[in-house]
Amino acid sequence: MARTARVWRGWVRTEDTAAYAAYVEETGVGEYRRTPGNEGAWVLTRDLGDGRTEVVALSLWESLEAVRGFAGDDLEAAVYYPEDDRYLVQREDTVTHYEVREPG
Repeated sequence: MARTARVWRGWVRTEDTAAYAAYVEETGVGEYRRTPGNEGAWVLTRDLGDGRTEVVALSLWESLEAVRGFAGDDLEAAVYYPEDDRYLVQREDTVTHYEVREPG
């Protein structure tokens, strides 16, 4: 069975980057890590220089079936938490899944 990477992107005001990254660690990324089949999760940020920072939630899973344990049946739908609206100035409402290619 192929390993899967799950990627979601959103954008916050640069001054909110640290607070939002901590919030995502507590909520979505924390939940990723507690879901059976999760093999790691990270919050990536990139200052765009225009007052916005791009935030990427990246997670690695043993399979798409394991992702279903977190996301439910609609694997493509982004999962949001109550305070997301407070921080996000733009967001992707879908996530992207990639098959992880192993070397060799």
